Parts: sequence; C-alpha cells; structure tokens
Amino acid sequence: MQTVSQIQRPVGELLRGWREQRRLSQFRLASLADISTRHLSFIETGRSKPSRDMVLHLADHLELPLRERNHLLLAAGFAPVYGATRMDAPEMSPVRAALRRLLSSHEPFPALVIDRDWNLVDSNESLEVFTSLADPALLTPPVNVLRLALHPDGMARHIVNLGEWRAHLLGRLRRRVALTADVTLGELYEEISAYPCDAPEPTAADLRASGDIVVPLWLRRDGHDLRFFCTVATFGTPTDITLSELAIESFYPADERTGQLLMHARAAGIKPWWTAEIDPPATPATTIGATPRLQANGVEAVGA
Repeated sequence: MQTVSQIQRPVGELLRGWREQRRLSQFRLASLADISTRHLSFIETGRSKPSRDMVLHLADHLELPLRERNHLLLAAGFAPVYGATRMDAPEMSPVRAALRRLLSSHEPFPALVIDRDWNLVDSNESLEVFTSLADPALLTPPVNVLRLALHPDGMARHIVNLGEWRAHLLGRLRRRVALTADVTLGELYEEISAYPCDAPEPTAADLRASGDIVVPLWLRRDGHDLRFFCTVATFGTPTDITLSELAIESFYPADERTGQLLMHARAAGIKPWWTAEIDPPATPATTIGATPRLQANGVEAVGA
C-alpha cells in the first residue's frame, strides 16, 4: 500500500509520478483526458488546484486501481469516494454467497479467492489437492498463495515444470506491482524471487516459441501426475475497493487422467489424492500445455 509520505505528497506530484510510471507524456495524457497540455502541466506543478471531478477524470485515464484513486483525492484535499467493505459485513452477504456457489460448483477441482496481496480469502475443499503438498507452517492464516506455491517447503518441490510456473507467477506479481506501485507487493516480489529454483525460467519469448497454448501447473507426488490450467476471474463493475481487489482462480484438468483421478478420489473419499489409483487410459489423452506434440483425431494437438 502507499506510505504516509506518499499520501502527503501534493496531488500534482502524485499524478506526475503515475503518468511517468504509465510511460505517458504530458501531451498523451492530456489528449486522452481531453484537456490542454498547459492545464495538465499546471496541475502537476501545483500552479492549478484540480477539482474533485478532474482528479477522478485523470485517475480514470491513468487506469488507477480504486485504492490509489482514493489516495489522490486525499492528497487533493477531498474525501475518498470508494469504500472498502469488510468481507464479513452484512452488505457483502450476496457476494459471499455468489463466491461460495462458484467455488462449490468447481469441485472436485481446486478453486480459490485471493485478495490484493495474494492472501487466501476463501476456497473449496479441493484446494487440499495443493495444500496437502505443503509444510503446515505455510498454512497458518493469512495464507499467501504465492508463498504456498513457490516456497521450497511448499508446492514447489512437487512442481515438475517449476521454472515455467515460477516465471508465470512472478510475471503476474511484477505486473501487479507496476499497476499499483504497492510497497507491500514489491517486498513480496523481492522475497519470492529470492526463493531457490534450480529449474531454468523461460522468457516470454521462450514460452511463445514452445507452441503450447497455456502454461500448465504440473504436479507429481509418489509417481502420480496432475496437470492443470488456470483461469482468473474478477468482478466486472466494482465500486468497492474490497471487491475490486478480489480474484477467483479456478484450476481445470489439463488432461483426461487428472480429471479421472480427482473425480475418483472424491467419489471414493480417498485422501491424499496421490494414493488414489485408476486404470490407465486405453489410448493417449490430449494434454493442454505440455510437450511433445501428438496427433489427436488427425489434428495436431499439445499432448503429454
């Protein structure tokens, strides 16, 4: 989050900092906001005091998160306009119910809700597929899912393609730091990027050249493999900071065997999942996001 010294800086200085971070010239931002470059310059240098509506107008064109828009308003001498409602507040009841339906309907595959700092807010029972691989010390609330995934005592020791998955997660975190300029997230990035990793981390160019359509999460425990791909969903029209910072991550089987094993384990009440046994498929199954390539029904596909 922003420090006190950042909030107390003049609004013009903050706006200039955000503009430069977005790599926009004064001319470009003024054009986007449909104001004169002279007016924008006066605001940034403190020669002109922006109205409340102008602060929000510029924040919108800078694509600032709601939390940062409140900081700009405070620096300009105005009251914040965006609330930050606690998840356990009564008015959040419909949101909690909707999230619970989404998570429950995704069984027997893992799904979770995270906040701005990648802390776990809620999950379905199948998140145990992941948490069962980690040291219990990493599961003490608040559980940070990036630490859970990449800490040496977490899932990392069971991720076959750790270099790829680590590069994917660090890339997401790095983009979030760039978007928010959040000091806490910056410190989290420094911590997690320092975790040891013997696997080579591919560049974005390497991933594009691989021909895979997604970066999979490939787990292995006691000779059993699970492969997933992930989707991330957010609330479409939030006007509350808490809602705007929530993300729902849902993991889907990237191959037929993963789906069969987890459905069998759930139906039979088998825990942990790596003790479940299923008959091997009669024919090779198409796998999403894994090499080498194979032919499936005459069409080239990404397979295990």
